Amino acid sequence: MPDPAPASPSPLTASADVVVVGAGISGLATAYFLRRSLGPDAVIQVVEAGPEAGGKVRTRSLVGLPVDTGPDAFLSRAPELGRLVEALGLADEVIDPLAGSASIWSRGRLRPLPPGMAFGLPDRLVALLRSGLLSPLETVRAGLDLVLPRTPLPADPTVADLVRPRFGDGVYQRLAAPLLGGVHAGDPAQLSARSTVPEIAAMAGSGRSLYLTMRSRRRRAPAPAPGAPRPRAPLVSIRGGLSRLVDRLVEDIGHDAVHLDTPVLGLEPADGGWVVVTDHGRVSTRRVVLATPAPAAAALLEDHSADAADRLREIPYVDVANVTLALPADEVGPLPAGTGFLVPPVEGELTVGCTWLSQKWPHLAQPDHVVVKTMVGRAGDRRWVAMDDDELVGRVRDDLRRLLGITAAPDDLLVQRWPRAMPQYVVGHAARLDALDAAVATLPGIALTGAAYRGIGLAGCVAQASSTADRIAAGTS
Repeated sequence: MPDPAPASPSPLTASADVVVVGAGISGLATAYFLRRSLGPDAVIQVVEAGPEAGGKVRTRSLVGLPVDTGPDAFLSRAPELGRLVEALGLADEVIDPLAGSASIWSRGRLRPLPPGMAFGLPDRLVALLRSGLLSPLETVRAGLDLVLPRTPLPADPTVADLVRPRFGDGVYQRLAAPLLGGVHAGDPAQLSARSTVPEIAAMAGSGRSLYLTMRSRRRRAPAPAPGAPRPRAPLVSIRGGLSRLVDRLVEDIGHDAVHLDTPVLGLEPADGGWVVVTDHGRVSTRRVVLATPAPAAAALLEDHSADAADRLREIPYVDVANVTLALPADEVGPLPAGTGFLVPPVEGELTVGCTWLSQKWPHLAQPDHVVVKTMVGRAGDRRWVAMDDDELVGRVRDDLRRLLGITAAPDDLLVQRWPRAMPQYVVGHAARLDALDAAVATLPGIALTGAAYRGIGLAGCVAQASSTADRIAAGTS
């Protein structure tokens, strides 16, 4: 798809029933659900500081192919997102990946993830041993989970608190850190397990052995009914790129209701509501939804609730970036099997992970080019931030050459930097949100939604958008 042309801001209305600040997936989905809840006569305005809608959902053209430079997949079993995709007429465009498994760069080579992984942890020790991911001694240490006594846990344990005492450093460093920490680009020694991986936290609290609890859960899972259709892959995408979801949302909400290049300068309390002050005018409204990153929400609320602003500023973020290369296929040769690989932090590499996009998604598979997306940036690693694009591309190409032997020069490339991309649900996150909710409750008509709070990724953002719209429609937010 071509890169979007700059759009002129559409004129704001003088008043609205709801103003949504932020036109990322959270803001657009909230406006969509509000339209369904409040009816066609409600005036809903979305204001966005940037030149395009979608936030980190962004599809760009690379050698004529639609490549997502933000997320490229979403959870297939997420109910709210699934219903949204269907309602927007995109259900028939949902695609499964061509390849299923990924690998881990461990101990000097790529090693496929073994079968029997549950939530990023092993529940088949023999398969783990055969994979070579861990040394034999590390695998034996992982098996000690079977005989170790129950691990005492703090009230809000970290991911490291759950994994390391049970399975040892090998599993923690080479599986939990890249797989569980990688979802948030975070440090598992700081991330709250209850807020980031509640399933694992629940299993850790329900039995002595985490391994046996996971294996029992797998064995209790119902078998597919005879003749049932093959289930979708856990992660799916949309043919043509995820920006198609953004485009459909904007079309449904109305182009004249989505105001781009319209930063909000402040909020002013008014009788029974608020005035949203932008550099293109003022809008009186009864309700304001802040669907922005937490620091932007803090800046807008600091004059009205210092407590809310302080709680918002306590949510840390991590910067990330990715470099996508279109490499001539005849100079690369066959890629390793699967969808790509992750690199554990213990390896010390700049590259965090790499996705074989042309081997992963059918709409990107073509004979002339191999499309490779390499990710950099995670908690504690900001080496790349000071690099200019040329140096960053050079470092990524050095990693591909050294790790995989890929030396081909790209025919085309994309560099995407995402400052403050990944909110970190560090220890105390749930208590922090409780305090934030209490502070925001003193500001009638203000609501917060987005990845900083109760779920990252498209699925988490859409689920929160749905509940936010429901509360507004019910008059409880």
